Amino acid sequence: MHMKALLKNYHQSPRKVRLVADMIRGKSVSDARAALLYLPKKSAPALGKLLDSAVANARSGGHAAEGLFVKTITVDKGAVMRRYRPFARGRSGTLHKTMSIVRLGLAPIERPANSKQRTGKKKAVSRTKKIAA
Repeated sequence: MHMKALLKNYHQSPRKVRLVADMIRGKSVSDARAALLYLPKKSAPALGKLLDSAVANARSGGHAAEGLFVKTITVDKGAVMRRYRPFARGRSGTLHKTMSIVRLGLAPIERPANSKQRTGKKKAVSRTKKIAA
């Protein structure tokens, strides 16, 4: 029963990917999909595919997508590509292109044990003072 998915070596810095990850953490799968669909960030489509992958893993474990939410999503630093380019006065410098590792975990939405339908009526509470005689 795997309800996890992993995205390795995604070519964007973790700081930028965390902005999108923080938006979907704790949301239901349908709410997270809707948020990622309309978010104008570069990492939104990649995280959407990662979410779909985690849902597919959950389906193979016998869970329905409607009863799941994003329990954990972590963005860690991955490999670093180093590129060199010339700078002023004949010097050269290093450009660091950091990649991200994204781990996503889903969990079933917990329903309370006493989730019976309530009618909205409250019990009458007596608020009269007892008179000491």
